[in-house]
Amino acid sequence: MSAAPQVRFYQVGSYAAGNRLLGADAQSDQADPGRSNTITCGHRACQGCGEALGARYALDAAQRAAGGKVVAVNATGCLEVFSTPYPETSWQLPWLHSLFGNAPAVAAGVAAALRAKGRTDVRVVGQGGDGGTVDIGLGCLSGMFERNDDVLYICYDNEAYMNTGVQRSGATPPTARTATTQAVGEEPGAPFGQGKNLPLIAMAHEIPYVATATVAGLRDLEAKVHRAMELRGARYLHVLVPCPLGWGTASHDTVRIARLAEQTGLFPVFEARDGEVTDVTPIRRRLPVEEYLRPQKRYAHLFEPEPRTDVIAHLQRTADRNIARFGLLAHEEASS
Repeated sequence: MSAAPQVRFYQVGSYAAGNRLLGADAQSDQADPGRSNTITCGHRACQGCGEALGARYALDAAQRAAGGKVVAVNATGCLEVFSTPYPETSWQLPWLHSLFGNAPAVAAGVAAALRAKGRTDVRVVGQGGDGGTVDIGLGCLSGMFERNDDVLYICYDNEAYMNTGVQRSGATPPTARTATTQAVGEEPGAPFGQGKNLPLIAMAHEIPYVATATVAGLRDLEAKVHRAMELRGARYLHVLVPCPLGWGTASHDTVRIARLAEQTGLFPVFEARDGEVTDVTPIRRRLPVEEYLRPQKRYAHLFEPEPRTDVIAHLQRTADRNIARFGLLAHEEASS
């Protein structure tokens, strides 16, 4: 499996868009005028929704990789609610909605039914937010991994239960303010030492493929979906999708915030096969965590009325540990 082609863009001041000036082998799936548009107009996502963007790219890539033969199983959550306001839907592929916590089990059942019918050409994608994946659906997801069911499961991680009012989830980062982790007391926001690192949990199951991605690297996201679809068995993709409403960021800053999560080291981007890391996306320009924290109102209490330098330093140590663990520094910086 080859990595996504590296493309430099020099389009400032031009009217070129969508990579259409590139050769077909280097174009993104979204540059294809015949793309499937798996999620189309009419959905009710918030302006700047990272989840809508990530799902569009991921499912279009899956459709292209599978020749248009994909069944999607969706957990309850923002993605399900904003895309299927009864009796309407924005999905243009076979799509099932289950409960909040059993999407991995339902997806595994769909895959088993297709296998029994001899339909190995039809692929199954399960998807959900961090609440339905990291918390409520973790048992079903672990079972799917243990059985090595032929499902690609995608978690769109916006780091809280956004659909029900921005409550803390197992993916909420330390010190972030949510409706259930208010910025009060000596340890403001979500506490340190809680939560789950689900990509590492998935790797511990030694399944064929685990990867992380963000909506700041959409070509990378497409490439990882294509690589996952080349394999059989259980595969897991964890995508960081900033939520302007829950994070308190400007709607036009979604991609920038996701990029800052990468460049600070707070969200490592990597691939793993059979429990071993095989590739990482290096940090091109290392930034302090403060540059990621400041634009988000969920971290405003770290800077006002007095800067919490001790807490910020703790978060910086977390980022530094990620950088060291995954070897995220670009070669030229690591050797300097």
